[in-house]
Order: sequence, then structure tokens, then C-alpha cells
Amino acid sequence: MAQEKGNLSINSENFLPIIKKWLYTDKDIFLRELVSNGCDAVTKFKKLVSMGEAKVNENEKYFINVDVDENNNTITITDNGIGMTAEEIKKYINQIAFSGATDFINKYNEKTSDDNEIIGHFGLGFYSAFMVADKVEIDTLSYQEGAESAKWLSEGGIDYEITDGTKTERGTKITLFVGEDGKEFIDRYAIRKTLKKYCSFMPVEIYFNFIEKNTETENSEEYKKDEENKSETSIEEPKPINDTTPLWLKNAKDISDDEYKKFYHDVFNDMSDPLFWIHLNMDYPFNLKGILYFPKLLSDVDMLEGEIKLYSNQVYIADNIKEVVPEFLLLLKGVMDCPDIPLNVSRSALQNDGYASKMSSYISKKVADKLNSIFKNERDNYEKFWDDINIFIKYGCIKEEKFYDKIKDSIIYKTTNGVYKTLDQYIEDNKDKHENKAFYVSDENQQIQYINMLKEQSMEALILSSRIDVNFISFLEYKTQGKPEFARIDADIAETLKDSSALNDDKLSEEMRNLFRGTLNNENLDLKAEGLKSSNIASMMLISEKSRRMLDMIETYKNQPDLIKMFGDVKPEYTLVLNTNNSLVKKLIEIRAVPEKKDYCDIVCEQLYDLAMMGQKSLSPDETAKFIERSNKIMEKMLEK
Repeated sequence: MAQEKGNLSINSENFLPIIKKWLYTDKDIFLRELVSNGCDAVTKFKKLVSMGEAKVNENEKYFINVDVDENNNTITITDNGIGMTAEEIKKYINQIAFSGATDFINKYNEKTSDDNEIIGHFGLGFYSAFMVADKVEIDTLSYQEGAESAKWLSEGGIDYEITDGTKTERGTKITLFVGEDGKEFIDRYAIRKTLKKYCSFMPVEIYFNFIEKNTETENSEEYKKDEENKSETSIEEPKPINDTTPLWLKNAKDISDDEYKKFYHDVFNDMSDPLFWIHLNMDYPFNLKGILYFPKLLSDVDMLEGEIKLYSNQVYIADNIKEVVPEFLLLLKGVMDCPDIPLNVSRSALQNDGYASKMSSYISKKVADKLNSIFKNERDNYEKFWDDINIFIKYGCIKEEKFYDKIKDSIIYKTTNGVYKTLDQYIEDNKDKHENKAFYVSDENQQIQYINMLKEQSMEALILSSRIDVNFISFLEYKTQGKPEFARIDADIAETLKDSSALNDDKLSEEMRNLFRGTLNNENLDLKAEGLKSSNIASMMLISEKSRRMLDMIETYKNQPDLIKMFGDVKPEYTLVLNTNNSLVKKLIEIRAVPEKKDYCDIVCEQLYDLAMMGQKSLSPDETAKFIERSNKIMEKMLEK
């Protein structure tokens, strides 16, 4: 073949800077592109064999070799796929962005319907090699009978040269002469890490070999002896670095729980077992396979650490692509293989053509179906999972109302009695005590006196203690049009907790209010004196639901000062409740106007106020010091008697 030189068919002299800085944001992407091109070449050849268009030895083994030579600063990717002729090199390589995959599919469209097995474009992807290489060489031999090998060489990715090749076996060998931009990849661990990232599940076996820099020359006796020793000890068959048949391609009925768990541990480096998983498998109207795992959450913070790996024909694309995966599902861990994803030339971003939103809706529906199934058929297991998955479900409801509509009847709540109920069940069970009102607690320890007060009257509250519950409660009221109304247990006192026969009148409340305002030097203090059925509680502090929600909202957006300004100056609306059925309060009422008892009154007023406030929040360091000092005084006075 006569030697040929020329310029690549491109329309811009700034082509390579675009490749480096726009199409590919991660430099290591070059290895994914070249190895996946090798997979395409093998897949194309296997197609031709299956159609009778090509012949192959009976025991033919397909492979891709990745060799890194530290001596010569080269990275070589070799496949035994379809190969190319000199004319095909001119067509697919010199005419940048001409799709060899599209050309192949169009040519054999009538003989094969599994078009999506071909990964992508042998065009722009190939030129990612120049992100790390100063010079790139292709040595290739086509499968076609009588074909001659051809070699293509380009320095800098602008000019090229085509000559006779040296390949004697079918396939393509691409050699990257790595320059300064890519020297970090002449490293065993860097390449292995990159292969693991992008190629762990590619459909053709990939073998990695690293040739270390020799300190001795090849002619030295020491070098020869070392090579002989290597030959004698290297009797183990080389193993591919990838799994060509990942778990998501298999039928769910053929996979054991242990296999699902092992895959989860291996892929996500999470030693904890997942709670459960969903196996996705769809062929129409688009192709989608995958596995979504529900991990065990150790805290609210963990909800931010999900990881959904997206693949296209077993080639890793990216993590957490919101266009395909519903945003709330990004809290989970999983893999999804979507061959139909419309990608741009770098396979790194989605085009907005409707496929992505359809996939997202399908995935959301499958998750809702799975959760509903567990709720209906495995209620005990569902309740065991609930503490770990409720954050995810609530977040999903808020982010996607369609998801809420599908899952709403399977949302359960743990109550202060330690049982799980749906909202409808809770309202029905408590309708005689508080109709269309849902009491809840946000901190079981801090609000224990309120919980005990309810329990004494055979009442219960919902436990809504997660950070997301602040927003979820508002969302529920919006969806249910305020029925039921939600109130934190310390926002109001249910009528069934009040003792109508106890000392309870407006005049007494006003007198006690004035007493406490003067003692505490707090003219804005609101106070009610009323009898409760429980005599164990002396005082309690209420904060209006509206006021507290506003304060919670301000806390949520505290790092957004411009948004905080919109709320204005919001102050908590506290109301101190004195229980006139409590013996201490009764004594205080009795001596409130006795001058010689003023010191006792003052100290009891301060103590009752702090005790009530401790059910709402922690005391400040100064308040705590005063509380301790006052408690000591009370004990001293007790001993004086």
C-alpha cells in the first residue's frame, strides 16, 4: 500500500482544545472511550459471525488487552474484533465524528434487531486519546478475507499518515505515546483504578498488564535470569479485571440473596447489608435493567450519601444523573443500565428528548410498587425497615407528588406506644379524644412529661423526630387540606387532658400571670392556670404550632440570610401552664399574697418556669448555673425544717 499523508477532516483548528476542555471534563475518560471502542469492535465481529458474514475458529476467545509500558511511556489497547481496512480508517478516523456504529447498524439492519448492543461512536471518542498522548498509532487488520493490515499515525491530532501495518491477526491495536499531560497514567494503580471505575462490567474480557521500568538492560545476565524466574513462577492463568455478566443482566429468580448482598458490598464498598432491593427489568418502550438497594441509614446525615451508577451497555457513564434517576432515589445505592439513553458524543450528558423523563417515571413507579407490596404482604418486615427508610420515603413524597399519590396508603408512623399505624388508623383510634387532630413529638426525651401525660389518659402521639419531618408535616397538611391538623404535643392541651372540676378561672390566671411576670422580670410572659387530669405535672410550657414552625423554618434556612429577612423578626410565642391540680402549685396559690412567704414564692416561680422551659429546649449555660444554684437552696430550706 502506498504511503498517504494528509490533514484530518475537521472544521476548526481549535478542535483538540474543545475535546480536552469541553467534551470531556475528566481526563481519565480516554481509557473508557478506547476500551469501549474495542468492545464495539468485538461485538460487531460477533454479530457478523452469528449472521454467517464472517468465520471464526470454534474456540475463539475474545479479549481486550490494556498494556502500560513504563519503559516507553506507552499505553496500548488491543482487541481481536472486526478490525479496519485502510479505507475504513479514512472513513471512521479521518472524518472526525463519523459514526462507525451507526454505519454498521444501517448496513446490517435487516439481519439484526439488537442494535443497542453496539455501544457508541468510533469517532470523537477515539480522539480523547490526545488528552494524554502526543502521538497515537493505530495498527489494524480487518476480518475481511484478503485484507491487508494498515497503520495510521498522528502527532497532535491534526496531521496523519497511513502506511502498511504490521498486524498479522484480526483486530486493532491502538498505542498512545503518552506526553506530559498524561504522565500520571503511566502508573499501575492509576490505570487499574480507572479501569475499575469505567470498565468493571464491560461485555468483553479485559486483561491488564503493567511493564515496570527496567533498571537493568535486556542484555544483562541479571535481566535474563529475572525473566527466566518470572516465566517459571507465572504459571497461573491471567484473569480478566471485569465481570462480563453483571448481576443486573440476570433474571431475579435466578439470583440468591447472598449474591445480591455480595454485589452490593463489592460495588459500593459498604460492609453493612442492604435492607432490601428492587430488580429493574424493562424491554419496552425502552430498555432498562438495574438493581436499586435500600441501605441501612445510621443517621439523617447518611441520606445524603446515596450513589446510583448509570451504565450504557455495561459501560459506566456517571453517578447520580438526575435526568434519568428521580432526585429522591439518589439517596439510594444502585446500578442502572440504560442502552437507550440519548447521549452526546462524550457519553457524559443527556439530551432532553423525553426518554429520560419516561425512564424516571418508570423507576419511580417500580419503587412505589415494591414498597406497597412489602407493606401489604410483609407488614412485619416493613415495620422493621421503617426507621431506616422513612426519611427516603418522606423526601420522595415532597419532591415528587406522583410518588406520594402512589405510596400514601403505605406510609406508617411509629407512636409513643411503640406501635406502627397509618395516619388513617391513628385518627380512627383517637377520634373520641381529639377528632381530626394529630399530636406528634419531635424529641421523646425532652418531651417525656407531655408523653407521660398522654399515656395516663390512654392517649398516644406520632413520633416525627427527623429533620425532614418539619417539611413533611406541612406537605401532608397541604395534600390533605388540613385534615387532620398536626400539632406538636407541647403546642396545645387536648380537652380530654383537662379537669373541668379543678380550680380554673380567668381571674386566677391573671393573678398568677402578674406574680410570675414580676418575679421573672418578664412583662410579655403569657400564663394560664388550669387543672389537668394528671396531678404529677406542676408546670409545662406550650409554644404555638405556627410560631414554632416559623422558627423551625428559620433554622432550616439559617445559611441563606436573604431568605431569612423575608420572615421578619419572629419570636417564640410561649405560654406557661400551671396545673392547679398539682400540690406544689396549690401551695403556691395559697401563699402568693403572704408577705413573709415572698422569698419562697420567688424561688418556686423561677424553678417552675425553668422546669417547664426544659421541656422545650436546653437551658443556656447561665440559666443552667442559676437552676443548679436555686436547686441547692431549695434542698437547704427543706433540711432547715
